[in-house]
Amino acid sequence: MTSDRIPSVFADIRPYAADELPAVLTSLLADGQFMQMAERIVPHAATRIRAFLDTHPTAEQGGFDNLEVQKAFFYPLVEHIIHTCSDGIDLSIPAGLDRTQPHTFITNHRDIVLDAAFLSYLLVKDGFPTTVEIAIGDNLLIYPWIRHLVRVNKSFIVQRSLPMRELLQASRTMSEYMHFAVGQMHDNIWIAQREGRAKDSDDRTQEALLKMMALGGEGSTVERLRQLHLTPMALSYELDPCDYLKAREFQLKRDNPGWKKSPADDLQNMHTGIFGRKGRIHFEATECLDAWLATLDPATPRSELFALVAQRIDSQIHSAYRLYPINYIAADCLDGESTYSDRYTEADMQAFDTYMAGRLSLIDLEEPDEAFLRHCLLTMYANPVRNHAAAMARRH
Repeated sequence: MTSDRIPSVFADIRPYAADELPAVLTSLLADGQFMQMAERIVPHAATRIRAFLDTHPTAEQGGFDNLEVQKAFFYPLVEHIIHTCSDGIDLSIPAGLDRTQPHTFITNHRDIVLDAAFLSYLLVKDGFPTTVEIAIGDNLLIYPWIRHLVRVNKSFIVQRSLPMRELLQASRTMSEYMHFAVGQMHDNIWIAQREGRAKDSDDRTQEALLKMMALGGEGSTVERLRQLHLTPMALSYELDPCDYLKAREFQLKRDNPGWKKSPADDLQNMHTGIFGRKGRIHFEATECLDAWLATLDPATPRSELFALVAQRIDSQIHSAYRLYPINYIAADCLDGESTYSDRYTEADMQAFDTYMAGRLSLIDLEEPDEAFLRHCLLTMYANPVRNHAAAMARRH
């Protein structure tokens, strides 16, 4: 879709349109900081970008779409990361999920960059007609080239760094954009169930996110949510490359409640998350909420309604986790029990002990509290087991 067909109110937050992409890629070629980074990750990046521009329509000819750029540059990069930094990835889709209908995939959040990138890669491999538009916070866009790059890669901007009185209008505009992307552009959306990652892996949907979604669209609150075709999805990484960084943050915040991450910390998290070891990776979509939402009484008070929807999303995500030996061992270690001993072997235990010792050794603190840090790491890996068990118990 070209820019003249998209309402101008979305101009600052939406992905770049087809006729804008040639100029944006050309500007990235001229950005020394971007090209220095790109050449480290993608060999001969400049040559590849120029060749792409030479063989695709100019802006005057209508340009080209983001999906073409993704397939040319991002898809091979994601495939490389999967082959070098993981032990494989797969996607499960319910048999009844309509691939011809756009979906808002709402997921637990594990990696700043790769959650949405992996999902887009998997959807293309699974035969979906398009990838996802990606909700990304403006706190991560610390350089102009990052802002340009994410908008090339079908990202729309969540504006968080605004005065309070402007945040409501920004939230309304973003909600209206999401409804436009799903309803008019027929595109999928990826959005995390909460602002930022749950550093302890206790994944819970923020009701504020659902309230934002219901600001756009038409009709009752239930009808507005149904128009987005919310589809909960569980992301299960066997290993979290940033686990030791998260444990470090927990101690820093414990020792100094006012401590905050710097832009350099965000960059380190992004780099570590992308290139660190992830083990096995599983994405599992669950049923679209449309039919369930239709059973709700439209007269339900809004506060009660948003709580019910959040609980439903959490239940579907928690039930769909894929759990690994490291999760079960961590849960037993925390509880001092052997509840899940049939889910792991002695070799798994030895590998777990080696892994934990290695992660603790990476934590850079003047006075590391090893017992506290170990507890943090164990909790990250144990919480999915606890939430899965609770969700399955409620189903029976």
